[in-house]
Amino acid sequence: MNPQETTLLGSGAAPGTAAFGGRPQAPPAGGAAAVPAMDPTRFGQLSGQIMAVMNTVIDGKEAPVRIALTVLLAGGHLLLEDVPGVGKTLLAKALARTVDCSVNRVQFTPDLLPSDITGVSIFNQSARSFEFRPGAIFANIVIGDEINRASAKTQSALLESMAEHQVSVDGTTYQLPHPFMVVATQNPIEMEGTYPLPEAQRDRFMARISLGYPDPRAEEAMLESHQWTNPLDSVQPVVSTGELAAMVAAVAAVHVAPAVRAYTVALGQASRSSPQLRLGASPRALLQLVRAAKAAAALAGRTFVLPDDVRQLAVPVLAHRILVERAAASAGLTPASVLTELLTMVPVPGAPQGRAGRGARKY
Repeated sequence: MNPQETTLLGSGAAPGTAAFGGRPQAPPAGGAAAVPAMDPTRFGQLSGQIMAVMNTVIDGKEAPVRIALTVLLAGGHLLLEDVPGVGKTLLAKALARTVDCSVNRVQFTPDLLPSDITGVSIFNQSARSFEFRPGAIFANIVIGDEINRASAKTQSALLESMAEHQVSVDGTTYQLPHPFMVVATQNPIEMEGTYPLPEAQRDRFMARISLGYPDPRAEEAMLESHQWTNPLDSVQPVVSTGELAAMVAAVAAVHVAPAVRAYTVALGQASRSSPQLRLGASPRALLQLVRAAKAAAALAGRTFVLPDDVRQLAVPVLAHRILVERAAASAGLTPASVLTELLTMVPVPGAPQGRAGRGARKY
């Protein structure tokens, strides 16, 4: 196990004890200081190493691995939704272990309390004063396992942390460390014992992806190599926390042309006016789509965003935020299928006049 990785299971582990090695700790210093952007050559080397390491852990899932890294570099949060046993938690842990930073894992259960996540103020009898014991949210990367098995009250404890990178407890605000990312897994809502995430919670996640079942060749390789060993045991950090911050700064410096911004807004407007949708993409969704597109451009070795970057990420970034009309859902339409149709209708900048795109390519 990564020596910096700790685990919180249910409400049986009190903040500041089991989740933090049994010692009361002060909240880590937060806030993102000005960090110089990383050189493009070094950026490409490190991003390639991260994906190579993760691909040794997750067999045959290059596309989800790339999106996970995209979200990390864009400064967002990632939601992994799929049936049990396909490697959701494995992917989250593999991503976390490639970075030399603090990692906390929270197993969400029905009895998990909000204070287990955010922390709690405890009265110190010797000092005759209250002191704050940080919860599991105080880490660079927080893995929320089966997040939709906790109650809505506990789920909402993540809202402020994910949106503002801070926690407010008993009238005091504590900054979270930088960089900060939540990687949450959830089972399909049709499964027993799950609570659907509210729209406000889903909107905090930059992207939602599914792993799906591996192809036969990858599954055979997994049965051969993972029988007696844990693939995570051989994973070593590839980048330091400082290097990751420099990579995030490099992504932030990627140029977005006015035409690309206008195209993104047009996609959002099309989703809001679509008769097949009762909830379109929010302004936050479009902002995060642009940020993800900047990370995709940087991973491709470019310093500018193309419309194709936006198109490729439109489904993983927007699909979990929109709601299909009941009649359309009864006809078999899904958020992904509606978005794919919208991508064929909205004109692409630079394309011949009167022609729209051909839909999103598989990313």
